[in-house]
Amino acid sequence: MNVERIANIKRTTNETDIDLTLDLDGEGKSSVNSGVGFLDHMLEGFAKHGLFDLSLSASGDLDVDGHHTVEDIGIVLGTAIKEAVGDKAGIRRFGHMILPMDDALVLAAIDLSGRPYFVLNAEFSADKVGDLDTALVREFFYAVSYAAGMNLHIWALSGQNDHHITEAMFKSFAKALDEATSFDPRIKDILSTKGSL
Repeated sequence: MNVERIANIKRTTNETDIDLTLDLDGEGKSSVNSGVGFLDHMLEGFAKHGLFDLSLSASGDLDVDGHHTVEDIGIVLGTAIKEAVGDKAGIRRFGHMILPMDDALVLAAIDLSGRPYFVLNAEFSADKVGDLDTALVREFFYAVSYAAGMNLHIWALSGQNDHHITEAMFKSFAKALDEATSFDPRIKDILSTKGSL
């Protein structure tokens, strides 16, 4: 289908200032500056492995901690996904990936149902991975799922290394989202018996 699926979302609060552009039909290019180095690394992997083009500029109250910045980037990314997907006509709607990364094995499953729901089944052994609080991984994906209106399940099936587990989460999420947003020529309208999502 010849439809441009690009969204630019800007969000400014007393805690953060974020400008994000997402192209669902990109080539995996990214320019990311969140102020949180490890999150930048994760979002670059998300773009590369989902074949999305992603541009992000964010500043936040990192002197407090990373919570507001990470959560608000999740909100903005989820909003961009929702806007870029549009009316969902012709897309597969569902996507999943079981992705290995060394010791880690992570499952991500998505339904772009319009009904937000989030499940994360994972345990981290450390409080931080790089400069990212591991507790914020949950907050990020929760924010994405609710802003996008998606049902998102992420399960760490195995793994000991927090870096590998987190990276496998972002990459499996990217691959599942790529599948869910891809077009299937057999789907002529919206993939729901209700006729809308």
